[in-house]
This record gives sequence, structure tokens and C-alpha cells, in this order.
Amino acid sequence: MHSRKTPAADSGSFAATEARIRRTHQRFPAFRRDAAVLVRLVRHIQAQVHDAANAILREHGLNHTDYNILIMLYGSADHAMNPSQLGGAAGEKSANLTRICNGLVDRGLVDRVADPHGDRRKVLLSLTRRGVELLEALLPGMTDLLDRCMLGFAPAERDQLERLLKRLLGNVEALVHPA
Repeated sequence: MHSRKTPAADSGSFAATEARIRRTHQRFPAFRRDAAVLVRLVRHIQAQVHDAANAILREHGLNHTDYNILIMLYGSADHAMNPSQLGGAAGEKSANLTRICNGLVDRGLVDRVADPHGDRRKVLLSLTRRGVELLEALLPGMTDLLDRCMLGFAPAERDQLERLLKRLLGNVEALVHPA
């Protein structure tokens, strides 16, 4: 059975996703349309923000994944973390983190340094001076991007949205890591 494709269905817009969710709900009424829309909205927002960020970062030879590693290090004490902590904070698996960090080390943005407690088996990943300078040059543009994402939201609405999303995250984390 072939149906005519609508422009919205082909555009990659959220409207196309929402139409598919609505159709799924019509075919299987127990399917939670509201929950599916909210979860897919979060994913769609993330993808759109990454695309917008990549447009800024590309000018500096970076992508959002690189930036995510750099910003996690920047926000850490002494701009350094062990690989396990960094992988968890950045949401990257060990093998992928190694590949990303190898590239950042090769570009002189990150160093592998010995554990300050003398354990020669352990290393820390640390931002170099060049990494800090690059990140600080990027932060005004990235801050502007985040500000534009939140246009039209009053501070109280931002706070409420943050609380609600953290509650959703707690529910999802409980599914993945049951007590």
C-alpha cells in the first residue's frame, strides 16, 4: 500500500515524527502518544542543537563530540579527569573516548598526564593551555547559541523545564539502573 508523501513527511522535521507517532497511536491505542512525543522531542532538540553547534565548531576544526570532551574537562578541577570519569560525564564508551581523545591529543588540545597520586598505571586527561584558549574563544559563540535556544522562555519557565526534565531523567535512569 503506497500513500502520497507530504512535504512534512519528507522534510525531517519534527512534524513528520509526530505524525508517525500519532499514526502508531491510532493503530495501537495503548501506545502512549504523549510520552513518545516528549521523548522524541528531547532527541530532536538534541540533534538540532548539535547541528547548530557543529556549524560554529567546524570553523575551528572541531565537532560537538570533541567540544563535549573539552567542556567537561574545562569544568573539572584543574581541567583534568581520569578517562572513566570523563567517559561517564561525556556519555562516551571507553573505545570511542580513546579515539576522540587521541585526536585531541594529536591536535595539542589535551594531554595525558601521570596520576598525581603516583599510581603509574593511571593517567589523567588534561586540557592544555592551547585547549583552554580554544575553548575560551568558542564559549561566547556557544553561549549565544544556548541563549538563542531559550528565547522566549522566562527564567521561571527555564527553571520549571529543568526540574521536569530532571524528573524525566530520574525515571529513565531508574529503568536503566534499577535499585
